[in-house]
Amino acid sequence: MKKYKIILFDLDGTLSDPKVGITKSVQYALRKMDIVEPDLNKLESFIGPPLQDSFAEYYHFNQANIKIVIDYYRERFIEKGMFENELYVNIPRLLESLKQQQTILVVATSKPTVFAEQILNYFKIDQYFELVVGSNLDGTRTSKTEIIQYILDCYKEYKKEDFIMVGDRKHDLIGANNTGIDSIGVTYGFGSLEELSKENPTHIANSVEELAKLLKRIILK
Repeated sequence: MKKYKIILFDLDGTLSDPKVGITKSVQYALRKMDIVEPDLNKLESFIGPPLQDSFAEYYHFNQANIKIVIDYYRERFIEKGMFENELYVNIPRLLESLKQQQTILVVATSKPTVFAEQILNYFKIDQYFELVVGSNLDGTRTSKTEIIQYILDCYKEYKKEDFIMVGDRKHDLIGANNTGIDSIGVTYGFGSLEELSKENPTHIANSVEELAKLLKRIILK
């Protein structure tokens, strides 16, 4: 009997490396707000968490300015940023293997659902996912707790023990913990081992290959 029937995947930093597109779009938005940040590495912290939280935490924008700066961010992101992005090696092979085992795959991302769907389609991996759940364009449903709970509500015929969340940032693991499901923290993305370990994930994987071996073992447990 399978231990897990439904696997939730974060998108940024878990399925793909979106560093160039996200950091350049943040840089563009900040410049529109008369803030110059030449070092894209300093903007890596924007990868993963909701944009509202990051602009507030790192640049202390108020709510009115957060809406403006996110609109600027989306100007560039929609035009080119979402495609300045690369799948991690062997992700399609992993997804294909999981589908062959009749596992239900779901994307759980803080990125707006409409953008996530376009990215999955761009990479031609959309066919592997039964459901894609992200935030709304109006700024609602941004936390991973809300997103995971929405997914659980879509699959009420399953038990919480049937789900596991895979993600590279603490927010993924916090969301899993808050909703009572297991989790895998992956260190090949943008969250450090220290960051992930503090949230007590059920498992840790250090590469896509290690993640594949882990999922094969625990799904068929």
